[in-house]
Amino acid sequence: MNGVIYARYSSDNQREESIDGQLRECLVFAEKNDIQIIETYVDRALSAKTDNRPDFQRMIRDSTKEQFEVIIVWKLDRFARNRYDSAHYKAILKRNNVRVVSATEAISQGPEGIILESLLEGMAEYYSAELAEKVLRGMKENAYKCKFNGGTIPYGYYVDDEKHLQIESKTAMIVREVFELYDNGMTMKEITDTLNRKGLRNRKGNPFTISVVSKMLTNRRYIGEYKFKEIVVEDGIPAIISKNLFESVNKKLEANRKKPARKKSPDEYLLTTKVRAGRLFTDERTCNLSTRD
Repeated sequence: MNGVIYARYSSDNQREESIDGQLRECLVFAEKNDIQIIETYVDRALSAKTDNRPDFQRMIRDSTKEQFEVIIVWKLDRFARNRYDSAHYKAILKRNNVRVVSATEAISQGPEGIILESLLEGMAEYYSAELAEKVLRGMKENAYKCKFNGGTIPYGYYVDDEKHLQIESKTAMIVREVFELYDNGMTMKEITDTLNRKGLRNRKGNPFTISVVSKMLTNRRYIGEYKFKEIVVEDGIPAIISKNLFESVNKKLEANRKKPARKKSPDEYLLTTKVRAGRLFTDERTCNLSTRD
């Protein structure tokens, strides 16, 4: 019998070694059950709550080739933590004469195995939902303390050891310059060009773009506002610019958005105003066109 192995990890507590452990136990299971492994599929740092996993989808597509009859997973929650996805993809695999087996969970092929498998899948989904609630609860607790909850660190700040945003003096100066330039009448395009001419780079080390400058000018963190979901804390972050400057800039942004589009130039078409229509002569004496047999 031919088979394949599917391994996956998602959380920060699981790394490459967790994949090695899964593969090792799956290979032991395959050897005990006389299954010849022809392929290994691995998704790294991807949750089983979603089916948007490259190697998982490749495995499902490959099942139509009828080259293997079984998929070995370390535990069923490696395959899916969503009962709908589990049932959906197992139905596809069943049509392709492929079944999913767990290397560490003894599940029989009889009616009782159906109950046990459903129970294990339900527990996996419950664990996933409970974990998500715990994570959100922890992030909300961080938010009440104005701690950084992950994502891209705003330009002009760094995260200290206690996970608070602190002003990064060098880049904060650039933030102030951007606000002052716009407040003094520069366009976002002109500001972007100015920053790039100086060789300055954004948080990712790339040249500045209008989009980056636009987001910077509307980021309320720069006036010290901390926000996470519905939690908003005024002065929860060290402010880089004053509220007066922020309000002035954003009033100008709003006014510029409402300005009508610039009218097209009257000389947009090269021949406009340059050519005059002539008379159409129909008199045979003045018409040079003739038809010949």
